[in-house]
Amino acid sequence: MLYTVSCFVPREAMASEEVISKVKSALKIVYDPEIPVNVVDLGLIRDMKVEDDSLVIKMVMTAPGCPYEGYIAEMVKDAARAAAPELKDIRVEMESFPPWTPYEMTEEGRKEFKERAGYDIMDAFIQRWGSKENYYEIVKKYLGID
Repeated sequence: MLYTVSCFVPREAMASEEVISKVKSALKIVYDPEIPVNVVDLGLIRDMKVEDDSLVIKMVMTAPGCPYEGYIAEMVKDAARAAAPELKDIRVEMESFPPWTPYEMTEEGRKEFKERAGYDIMDAFIQRWGSKENYYEIVKKYLGID
């Protein structure tokens, strides 16, 4: 027996998904100046949400206190604006905790990093910090978080 299920998706949700998809594709041309991987595959983009006619992008830098934070945030905004000119506002909100780790990279990002840098970033991270949890504790102390 064959059953079919219809699912109603509100037009706003479809439009939001389309905007996010367009912006995500556009962000693949934005690179961290120090790491030869785009911000999407690097895992710097944590969330994107369309709210009315605005887009909120939550992202993180590869290191606390990164001097390129403002520069990268502006490149992200510019790429998003070019991909979705129908939006009235684009905000980039930086998160500092939990900190970025190579665990957030896509497989494509890790592969690209290894090809360009000559080593596996995950192996180097584990060798240096032992685990993500150890690294989080060190960053908490650096940021003064209890």
